[in-house]
Amino acid sequence: MIGNGILAFGVLAVVIIFLYMSFRFKRDANKAVTYEGVYNIEVSKDFAGDSIAIYVNDSLLMNRTMPDASLKLEINRFAEGNVLMVVDNKTDKTTPFNLNPNGSKVIVKKDGEVIYILEKEADTGQ
Repeated sequence: MIGNGILAFGVLAVVIIFLYMSFRFKRDANKAVTYEGVYNIEVSKDFAGDSIAIYVNDSLLMNRTMPDASLKLEINRFAEGNVLMVVDNKTDKTTPFNLNPNGSKVIVKKDGEVIYILEKEADTGQ
């Protein structure tokens, strides 16, 4: 009888601890996480007439046929680690690139069928 009472008290204590922890962590989860840094992505005019898609992580930034001019995109850093992916829609060839965690200027060029991604440090004068 005493053993059952101790067991019931232990179960009740564990339930109270889990409830306390879940309410505490819900408050912390409501805070928005922001990251400093901006990615300036420039797609050169080498892609004129090609259909490409540009992703950062799993977010689609652009999916279109490129004009005869270069195209510039500016996005804020939104995750701990980011990957730029350029997809040639004609061949489904994907070119991935790990982006700098502090933000940077990225230039995407094409030579024949090969896609080159060049990264420069972010401008601090902005």
